[in-house]
Amino acid sequence: MGASPSHVPACPPPRAQLHPAPHVRTRLPPRPPPSSSSAAAYKYAPADAASPTSAARMDGGAATGAEELRADFLRVLRGRRSDEVELSVEPAKPVENPLYQDANPPSFSEAMQSCPKENIENLKELIKEENVYLITEKGEQGRLPVLIISLKEDIVRKRPTVVFLHSTHKCKEWLRPLLEAYASRGYIAVAVDSRYHGERASSLTTYREALVSSWKKGDTMPFIFDTVWDLIKLADYLTKREDIDPSRIGITGESLGGMHAWFAAAADKRYSVVVPIIGAQGFRWAIDNDMWQGRVDSIKPVFEEARIDLEKSTIDREVVEKVWNRIAPGLASDFDAPNTVPAIAPRPLLIINGANDPRCPLAGLEVPKSRASEAYEKAHCPENFKLIAEPGIGHQVTPLMVKEASDWFDRFLKQQ
Repeated sequence: MGASPSHVPACPPPRAQLHPAPHVRTRLPPRPPPSSSSAAAYKYAPADAASPTSAARMDGGAATGAEELRADFLRVLRGRRSDEVELSVEPAKPVENPLYQDANPPSFSEAMQSCPKENIENLKELIKEENVYLITEKGEQGRLPVLIISLKEDIVRKRPTVVFLHSTHKCKEWLRPLLEAYASRGYIAVAVDSRYHGERASSLTTYREALVSSWKKGDTMPFIFDTVWDLIKLADYLTKREDIDPSRIGITGESLGGMHAWFAAAADKRYSVVVPIIGAQGFRWAIDNDMWQGRVDSIKPVFEEARIDLEKSTIDREVVEKVWNRIAPGLASDFDAPNTVPAIAPRPLLIINGANDPRCPLAGLEVPKSRASEAYEKAHCPENFKLIAEPGIGHQVTPLMVKEASDWFDRFLKQQ
């Protein structure tokens, strides 16, 4: 499928003129308007958003609508690629000093350490570690670092696999307690560095600078979408391995990693079981209901830069909407949760959030939850969808969340 450019909304003259995106697509062909019921329940992007409303595609023919959504999303992902290349694999070495872009790097996670694992006395000796690079496209960021943890086995057999995705400013090595716990239970556990993180970062400001550059130039999508492209390529690699069952590949992540898991599963059906943790949210809902502050604060420098360029005294909903449309076209419209969450059906999907999470307001998931429930009902597998909101919890991962995710994967990925 060829690339198709994405619309960048017009902005007032900035301090330094924004560069036009070199790989920008025109609007997708107009689609029928949403049904009155869905339109009343959910507000969509205005006419100058990244692409037209597509609520209707998820009404009626759900399977067809989901495939159209995936095709549209893939066009957007391809629209800002450097030249595509044939996927290749290069050897890599373990990372001795992982780069964290936090001012105060973390050292311990009680939640991850609580992950269920088999009581194997010499587990460390039985662990097999692989480090590779996948070349997903040309350019510096086209090298995807991959860490794979499993138990050593004399006979190659196809095992269930789970892909783990880290949060903002962390890296794949941060997830090692989870990787080893899942490996002890017979999984192949995989982690990657997302774009501009870990081995793909060179300083404490690499990710921040990439976000600002995306706003200025419109030629990359460092927030969510570029990593989703990598995860599609990762699925290409995993499904070809002799030791992985291609029908049993799960994906999960926390915060930014939860968003990566959600969108990768919406884009690629090879991720057969999905658990986004403190990541699922309604971007359009947050804009319309003035609840965008928590998410914006997590990557505030790009919004501050946009505020200045747009000659605003404060960050407001217009700034927020223009940033999303620029750095992740369609995030607050076509590819928002009301469309992409139900597109995961009928594959098992567990959404885990904190009930008081300011970055992922629970009210913003009411419509996505309703539509997903309907999609799973139509697919005759309502038991494959669940949303857990842990009471009294904000934007943090808890032992309960880790346990629920673990149980979900065991339920749907382990052969009975």
